Amino acid sequence: MPTLDRQNDVFILDLGDGENRFHPDWIASVHTALDEVEKASEARALVTAATGKFFSNGLDLDWLGAHSDQYDSYVNSVHDLFARVLALPLVTVAALQGHTFAAGAMLSLAHDFRVMRADRGYWCLPEADLGIPFTRGMSALIQARLTPQAAHQAMISARRYSGVDAAAAAIVDHAVAEDAVRSTAVELAASQTGKAGPALGTIKARMYASVLHILRDTFNPLA
Repeated sequence: MPTLDRQNDVFILDLGDGENRFHPDWIASVHTALDEVEKASEARALVTAATGKFFSNGLDLDWLGAHSDQYDSYVNSVHDLFARVLALPLVTVAALQGHTFAAGAMLSLAHDFRVMRADRGYWCLPEADLGIPFTRGMSALIQARLTPQAAHQAMISARRYSGVDAAAAAIVDHAVAEDAVRSTAVELAASQTGKAGPALGTIKARMYASVLHILRDTFNPLA
C-alpha cells in the first residue's frame, strides 16, 4: 500500500512495490497521503514514486470484474484522483522507475513533471490493444498534457515507449539511470518548493479548467 515520507521540504509518496493497481483501498490510501501533503502550510513539493518492477499497471481489472455494478462510481473515483493530482497547489514530480501503463501512465501525466528510467521499463497507453475506449476525462487529460502528435500516437498505436523514446516525445522530462530516478525527481521537486500555495493552485485550476470540469463530472463518466 502507498506510504508517505518526507525529505526536507519534499514529500515522497511511494505507491508500493507491486503492480500498484487502482484498487479502491489503494486509491483511498493515496488520498489520505495527499490530505497530509495539502495540510502542510510551509514550502513543499511532492514526488510520487514506487518500488520494484512497476510504477503502476493501471486499473484493478480483477476487482472491477467482480464489482461490475460499481463501474460508474469506480471510474469516477479514478477521475477524481487524476483531477486532484492535476490541481494540487504545489509542484509535483512523478518518478517512473518501472512499467507505467494505462491509468498509471495517466496518473503520471497528472503530475507537473516526469522522470523516467532510461534503460528498462515502458510507458504505455494500451487501451486500443485491449479494446477499451478512453473515457472523456481520460482523453481530455492525455490530450492536455501531451503534444497532439504524441497523444495521437500513444492513444491510437498503444506504443510502448522506453524512457529515451518518452523523453524524445516530451512524454517525460528526463530519462536517467535507474539509480538516479528518485534522486533526480527529488532534486527537481526541491527546486520548486517555494511555489506552493494558493496562487499556484489558481494557475493550475485555470490552465486545466476544461479538463478538471470533465474529470469532476460524475453524472456519466463514459458520455
